Amino acid sequence: MIIKLLVEGGNMTPGPALSQKLGPMGMNINDVIKKVNEATKDFKGLKVPVELDVDASTKDFKVSVFSPPVSELIKKELGIEKGSGLQKKAQVANASIEQIIKIAKTKMQNLLCKDLKSSVKTIVGSCVSLGILIENKTAKEIEQEIDEGKYDKQIKEEQTEPSEDKKKALQEYFLN
Repeated sequence: MIIKLLVEGGNMTPGPALSQKLGPMGMNINDVIKKVNEATKDFKGLKVPVELDVDASTKDFKVSVFSPPVSELIKKELGIEKGSGLQKKAQVANASIEQIIKIAKTKMQNLLCKDLKSSVKTIVGSCVSLGILIENKTAKEIEQEIDEGKYDKQIKEEQTEPSEDKKKALQEYFLN
């Protein structure tokens, strides 16, 4: 039996959803929680998809952890709690292209993209729904610039860290 869960990395707690699924099978819920928390400890502070493959007859189970959703990776990278509810009117953060490349590299294995450039465009698309600027511009403008080849050098070199000056400039632009 496969049970799919979305848990906070390293911080799963007992709850009704888990109890209703595992209780009737006579599973030790504390053991399940302990193993899930151990398997997801590297994703502290992120919501992580987890699958439990349970053998009801032997009460054995296997934990499979998948990479967090793109929105969770973006929020963690930019240090924000949540996206904007009014994406067209209010932005919540200003990311660098290097930060977007870093997220794309992390998530690429789980995306249906042929290369890093298309993965970067996918991450940029997620920034639209979260209300996040990239390089002081809207995500749509950045997508167009990616198509034009403006960021080919950064993508090809897989740059994942903006300079301190650039970070500061992006924050100052956002605060003004």
